[in-house]
Amino acid sequence: MTPSPLPPVFPFSALAGQPALRLALLLVAIDPGIGGVLVEGPRGTAKSTAARALAELLPGSAFVPLPLGASLEHLVGTLDLDEALAGHAVRFRPGLLARADGGVLYVDEVNLLPDLLVDALLDAAASGVHVVERDGVSQAHAARFALIGTMNPEEGALRPQLLDRFGLDVALDNLTDPAVREAAVRDRLAFDTDPAAFRTRHDAALRELAGRLAHARQRAPTVDSGDAVFARVTTLCLAARVDGLRADLVLLRAARALAAWEGASAVTPAHVDQVAELVLRHRRHPDAAAEVPPASDETPREDTADDSPWGEMPPEPVGLTAVKPLRPLPGGPTAKKA
Repeated sequence: MTPSPLPPVFPFSALAGQPALRLALLLVAIDPGIGGVLVEGPRGTAKSTAARALAELLPGSAFVPLPLGASLEHLVGTLDLDEALAGHAVRFRPGLLARADGGVLYVDEVNLLPDLLVDALLDAAASGVHVVERDGVSQAHAARFALIGTMNPEEGALRPQLLDRFGLDVALDNLTDPAVREAAVRDRLAFDTDPAAFRTRHDAALRELAGRLAHARQRAPTVDSGDAVFARVTTLCLAARVDGLRADLVLLRAARALAAWEGASAVTPAHVDQVAELVLRHRRHPDAAAEVPPASDETPREDTADDSPWGEMPPEPVGLTAVKPLRPLPGGPTAKKA
């Protein structure tokens, strides 16, 4: 039986609105080591459409969705022990992690998955390798993919320990700009009416995006980060009162991916600021200020020549008056003994 052809994919270049989502998806595609992106938002905000569109830009175009009722073996794969016990070579039965290598692993309603599956997902997304161990037999396989998890906050939250392990977090809102909303509806209707013609109109832009993404993926590891970049990352993470160092590392990787995407020769503090909210939003301590602290060269100063507190009067010389010493009291401690 011939499998039915896959439905056409809405092109990434035609996505309207949601600039934070588009940026976050490109960053995890450039550097999967960022650890994936969690997309929070109401229904109908193009979460799955954007994820499928991203997969088309990657080599192999692998888009692997994780069913909600999947088992751990279905996800990570397993070893064929019958073959091993029979004296043959150890055979690995790949799971969804292996199938997603080089592409996109999409997890809808990730907040409803068992913690064990989410742990395995995040471990593989961060390391790019997954190890299957069973009865003393160990097998490692590549699992380098862009992890995209989605959830509707109204349907339950993700545990903080798991939330922190997602590299980036995007909060989507409904499109409220009339022009953007109308453009999105028009494009979707045009795509549904004639997908081939719609994709033809976006073919050149899609090829340009794919080439630019491939170039950014290749050069991202070589983009330098200077002392000012590390200092800016430290300032932002301390201001957000994050736990541990994961936020610092992810922020550096995300800024480096952005610099590679823009074709910059080095990461700058401006790159760090541009991706900071994606990294810190879900890690920021509840008591920390939401405002991003200004960079050191942007800090306003009233007077660079005087660091004294504002309003404080300068010291003035005061004349001294000689004071005669007091005479000792009779019988006091300084009186001479008879």
